[in-house]
Amino acid sequence: MDLRLLSVLERHNPWLGKPEKQPELLAQDLPDPFLPRKKEWWTRAGTATLVVGPRQAGKTTWIRHSLSLQKNPVLLLHAEEPAIRELCQSPAEALNALDELMDPKTILLLEEIQHLEDAQLFIKGLVDLQPNRVIIATGSSSFQFRAKMRESLAGRARRLKLFPFSLDELTATLPKSMLPALREKELQALWERILVFGAYPKPWFEKKPAAELAHLVEAFVLKDVSDLQNIENPAAFRKLLELSAADIGNLINLSEWSSHALVSRPTASRYLDIAADAHIIRLLPPFVGGKRSEITGRPKAFFLDNGLRNVVFGGFAGSKQRPDRGVLWENAIFNELVKRTELLDEIMFWRTRNGSEVDFVVRRAGRIIGLEVKATSLKRPMLPRAARSFIQAYHPECFGIINASLKHDMDLEGVKILFRRPWELDELLQYL
Repeated sequence: MDLRLLSVLERHNPWLGKPEKQPELLAQDLPDPFLPRKKEWWTRAGTATLVVGPRQAGKTTWIRHSLSLQKNPVLLLHAEEPAIRELCQSPAEALNALDELMDPKTILLLEEIQHLEDAQLFIKGLVDLQPNRVIIATGSSSFQFRAKMRESLAGRARRLKLFPFSLDELTATLPKSMLPALREKELQALWERILVFGAYPKPWFEKKPAAELAHLVEAFVLKDVSDLQNIENPAAFRKLLELSAADIGNLINLSEWSSHALVSRPTASRYLDIAADAHIIRLLPPFVGGKRSEITGRPKAFFLDNGLRNVVFGGFAGSKQRPDRGVLWENAIFNELVKRTELLDEIMFWRTRNGSEVDFVVRRAGRIIGLEVKATSLKRPMLPRAARSFIQAYHPECFGIINASLKHDMDLEGVKILFRRPWELDELLQYL
């Protein structure tokens, strides 16, 4: 084996030559404290597992922790290394070169594969050449996967998405024996922190999360986006992020945004697509059920983490006195939906031309639920007129009102209406 390649592999695989220490060495870099993820661990020989999601969302931590609990040997290839990119130009040649370091049970772990010239073609080749091997790959940017796709991975890969911590994962850290009143207080504190600082793992455990979040935004903008996507006008890209952050919950006016950013409308559209593919924002389409009065074209933009949004626009003051409190709630609930829904689920909004609107519509296999977000402490159950219109038009499986205080059940025309707090969101999603 080439000595330069061997040196790189030894640096990233310190357990080579001492396999008995592999579990310990895989786990030694796990953060302290370590927060388990509520994500199903899935691997199977003959089908590669692709773990995708934003930078620093905890993909490597989750995978290393899961692998440290298994007995099979692991060989890690990090695609940011030039020697690894050179190795991975050919699946057959790569497997031949690595043959001296792997036995049939060795798990092949490829990290940051968006740096490979043809990531999906390479993985397809690995699966085809060695169908009995477990292969795991991570990547930060779905744009890179799509832009460099030359071969379909249908039937050869399963994609798992990992995002920052969910409220459900953070709630699991609370003692189960905690008195109800104290638990309620802690849940409110967790939600307040999510509203302001988001839930990225590293900032979450920092005493000064704002500084870490600012660094994270720079990593997103400068490394994942500007460098990898060759953004010609980084200032315009930043301006579009600011406009997205300031206008959460409203229909995108692309002509107006492109004018403010001093770029053409097609360029503005392309930049927003890049931001979405880099997991900074998500463009939310309208739910169209066939009614003539519905908005059918313009999407909304949401940030995939409140902390990132508040770096770009809004700052880190507590939510209770902020004029954008409602926006923070709506964006944070959207994040929780993204973290809980499956790949084929759809998250949308509903709006008519006369202004009736439902914040979120979630569809799974033909079943839908509606959600309205109220950043207030409701004293009694009140159903907005727009919610009534949506229920009468579509008869969803249930309709939820997320609010700060009220838990209450009622019915309208046979549809269950549930008033719930943010940490009770799963009680609504169970109807899908």
